[in-house]
Amino acid sequence: MWDFFETVRHRHSVRRFQEDAPVEPEKLHAILEMACAAPSAGDLQAYHIVVVKNQDVRNRLTQASLDQSFISEAPVCLVFCADPQRSAEKYAERGRNLYATQDATIAAAYAQLAIVAAGMASTWVGSFDENETRKAIGLNERFTPVALLSVGYPAELPSPTPRRRMDDIVDHID
Repeated sequence: MWDFFETVRHRHSVRRFQEDAPVEPEKLHAILEMACAAPSAGDLQAYHIVVVKNQDVRNRLTQASLDQSFISEAPVCLVFCADPQRSAEKYAERGRNLYATQDATIAAAYAQLAIVAAGMASTWVGSFDENETRKAIGLNERFTPVALLSVGYPAELPSPTPRRRMDDIVDHID
């Protein structure tokens, strides 16, 4: 088992997945458990996750996402949705407009790392038509889709991409 730092270093966006290599139910369950373990504002977990295995629905998600074909090629797509109403009940407008989205994205990030730890790969998709995504998965109006994760066993191992220097990103105030 890799330690956390190795897991993070080995996380890459993968857009080619092995055919006929389904995601095992116990691994999917463990990934979802880690997503649900993510911190959230007030511990409200103001998000909802839709697990899509159905090929027709993944095809519709592909169309809703500027025809990013890897969405339909991966055996699973996780759709992370914010629950603004749940967050607003405790935190008013800031909860509705910010915290619920943060909660959903933190859960998605935890899931993405759990996917790597489980020996698989994913790609985070943020470019999609919200209304078409809603229709594709029959999403309740209460929820707002914020991220899709295509999940499966990688058929490619992309090279690490260059990262900005830490000095360009981090300021220290001592």
